[in-house]
Amino acid sequence: MGDTVGQTIVPHGQRSGRNGLTSYTLLSDVRTADFHYDLPPELIAQSPALARDQSRLLVVHRDSKSFEHRRFPDLLDYLRPGDLLVANDSKVLPARLRGVKLGTQGAIEILLVEENGPNDWWVLLRPGKRVRAGTLIQFNGPQGSPTNLRGRVLAKNDQGHCRLLFEGVRDFNALVESLGETPLPPYIERAQGPSETDRSRYQTVYARAPGSVAAPTAGLHFTPAILSRIEAQGVELRYVTLHVGLGTFAPVKAELLRDHVMHPERFEVSVETSTAVNSALENGRRVIAVGTTSVRVLESVALENRGRLVPGPGKTRLFLYPPAEFRVVSALLTNFHLPESTLLMLVSAFAAPGQKGGRELVLEAYGQAVKERYRFFSYGDAMLLL
Repeated sequence: MGDTVGQTIVPHGQRSGRNGLTSYTLLSDVRTADFHYDLPPELIAQSPALARDQSRLLVVHRDSKSFEHRRFPDLLDYLRPGDLLVANDSKVLPARLRGVKLGTQGAIEILLVEENGPNDWWVLLRPGKRVRAGTLIQFNGPQGSPTNLRGRVLAKNDQGHCRLLFEGVRDFNALVESLGETPLPPYIERAQGPSETDRSRYQTVYARAPGSVAAPTAGLHFTPAILSRIEAQGVELRYVTLHVGLGTFAPVKAELLRDHVMHPERFEVSVETSTAVNSALENGRRVIAVGTTSVRVLESVALENRGRLVPGPGKTRLFLYPPAEFRVVSALLTNFHLPESTLLMLVSAFAAPGQKGGRELVLEAYGQAVKERYRFFSYGDAMLLL
């Protein structure tokens, strides 16, 4: 499928090339600050619900601009036979590793970002300012004891990311499962680091393809029992794979959204999923995306293929924000997202496709969630936009 997607997309955009990627020029100036909201810190969920499906569900009816406060299992009340539910089955890697710089013995932490090839990764290093090409890092095990695993810094890019070649092991990807820590986001605080509960709960029950450094969190609420009930209700269930990386959670530093550049993220669409989506679209059936990552895959592929899906791998830099149009997705299940994040901007675009009013509707919904004491972010509650 090759490199896909551009930086922005609007209904009447002017097609243009950028770095060899398909893109659309946004005709209006949308500010990052427009997507700010105030959140009491105590509403940031520090742990998952006691059971996955015990989350709350805020239902947003886009046409009537009305809201309902429900529980997550009530999702089934809004699904109907013939719907197609598409989720992201990427599996979170234990992507945080700790070690020391050989020579100085200075402590160092790395976060895996993107795999280049066998034992070859782009990573974030902390502290990383004084790290240069040739620096050697020896990694520690879960209890802090040194291991045979080393990393050699090959290069450093202008964004401060380091290219690291792992040495002393035949297959780094197999070893990382025993050495790495669950890469919880920084707003989840752990005095002793991530727990075994985090390792299982910061992962969807249908995770299959290792490669993400953050969870596709909208899927964390599903249990095998709920998935079985959904299929028994006549809803078709299919998966795409998008490996969540910096493109999803990197902060927007530009004042205007048109100046923000998304990092590329790898995805794959199966023959089964592309066939199912195309059939649903041809027959007027709803395609319901589980999470913003699923939206970006579906809309990225459709953008490049005249509204249809084709199977295969690709990369996306798609950045959706008001007044973007959506070719595939007709309903969205998502979590509550950080202020001024690309995820909040995507949800705002989906709340009113092709219009600018989605931001106001979403911020009103978030205000309701704050008033009703919903739990926010990765381990928090869910929202369904119909």
